[in-house]
Amino acid sequence: MFEFDQYLGFLAFLTIVTIGFWLMMFLLLFVVPYWLGGNLLELWKEKREARRAQRNE
Repeated sequence: MFEFDQYLGFLAFLTIVTIGFWLMMFLLLFVVPYWLGGNLLELWKEKREARRAQRNE
């Protein structure tokens, strides 16, 4: 069976793996879509402004 220090090491390992898993989920489900959506919105605004500037010349 486990000794106490092995048990603490196993708990530390599980904690680190769990934190890494949830950080990856947060990045993939919230940060990356927010970043891509913001970039696409800015690109759309720039193209719209360029079209308006071209029409007004």
